[in-house]
Amino acid sequence: MLQTIETINSAVNNFIWGVPAMICIIGVGLYLSIRTKFVQIRKFPYAIKTTLGRIFRKREAEDGAMTPFQAVCTALAATVGTGNIAGVAGAIAIGGPGAVFWMWISAFLGMCTKFCEVTLAVHFRERNEEGDYVGGPMYYIKNGLGKNWQWLAVAFSAFGVLTVFGTGNATQVNTITTAINSALLNFHVINDSQVKTVSLVVGIIIAILVALVLLGGVKRIGHVTEKLVPFMAVLYIILALGVVILNVNRIPGVFHDIIVGAFRPASVTGGLVGSFFMSMKKGVSRGIFSNEAGLGTGSIAHACADTRKPVKQGFFGVFEVFTDTIVICTLTALVILCSGVPVAYGEAAGAELTILGFTSTYGSWVSLFTAVAMCCFAFSTIIGWGLYGARCIEFLFSSKVIKPFMVAYSLVAILGATVELGLMWSIAETFNGLMVIPNLIALFLLSGTLVKLLKDFFASGEA
Repeated sequence: MLQTIETINSAVNNFIWGVPAMICIIGVGLYLSIRTKFVQIRKFPYAIKTTLGRIFRKREAEDGAMTPFQAVCTALAATVGTGNIAGVAGAIAIGGPGAVFWMWISAFLGMCTKFCEVTLAVHFRERNEEGDYVGGPMYYIKNGLGKNWQWLAVAFSAFGVLTVFGTGNATQVNTITTAINSALLNFHVINDSQVKTVSLVVGIIIAILVALVLLGGVKRIGHVTEKLVPFMAVLYIILALGVVILNVNRIPGVFHDIIVGAFRPASVTGGLVGSFFMSMKKGVSRGIFSNEAGLGTGSIAHACADTRKPVKQGFFGVFEVFTDTIVICTLTALVILCSGVPVAYGEAAGAELTILGFTSTYGSWVSLFTAVAMCCFAFSTIIGWGLYGARCIEFLFSSKVIKPFMVAYSLVAILGATVELGLMWSIAETFNGLMVIPNLIALFLLSGTLVKLLKDFFASGEA
């Protein structure tokens, strides 16, 4: 039975994340960029000025909402996760260094896609029965496209609920337990026979912490993410920059391999990665998996922002993709490629390759810090996806099901800490891809509305 499920899922997954899907994602991103006259380039200085300016502006949000900074931190909490560590490593191992180039391309177009998602989410959001702001792809489909497209909103929400337990929770908890166990084993605190017990204890603790945060509502989620995300990002960036600086002589060769490998992978990897499309597919898919541009999920968090200017909040989406992929994912790639660790091209790899890049430069002691960073990354992702799942299931049913969902979602952490998750990860990735389809259709059909909002915003002088 499991073999049959795995075979079916593999076929669907290969189609969803295949070349046609990559063309659709890149195509819609390019289409939106052209329609907005490449707003991610034209207004990039404005985006940085706006976002950084509001980051340091301290204020409280009204009831049922987050501050704009808390909203972007919650969205970043979900995107800045194991995809930045394990995902980048996997892309390089299977697609070669050239996959990094295609990750940049996906981010360049993704900045515009995310801008559009966030702007539409804030523009078409609603207040729920509890008085909270709710929005995202299901709401801009419902309120922007009308009743005839309601089925598309339902499809997005259903795929979202099915995705969160795997992508957002179980696989993230598994990463946390792996990082903690590795650090404890390295320092001889535990032995192999104690790993399962430690994993169970860690799973229970995470389940309790997740429940405490999520059941506290959007304000508590916002307060946690605005403190956790900057801390983990700064810690990781400092460690990664240290690796790059200590291996600065290798940087020219690394960038040569990235550019050449994007179009001629075999010339860089020695023939083990010979497919141009494989390099492109891995770079684009891992870029999307990391920054979620095209999935629409991040806009669910942004819709909670206490703002009356959808376009202004949209520029936080530009900042989000830039931070996640251009900065953090690039640093991860440089840690692997600059450190000179051996990469088994053509074979699957994950977080262990990134950790090896750190330890080969600093020594085994840094495994403690990488464990802390990975735990923060993964925990923040659990929190962010918990909010996404709650909004999706609320759209399908009502706000009354949110707390039971939160409890069930929290308990999945114990499962994620104690079982093998190979098939669950694969199935979650498939549903993750299925969410892209309704969202891309909606973005394409609502592009005219988006362009009007953008023109009106700058014409009115509100900027």
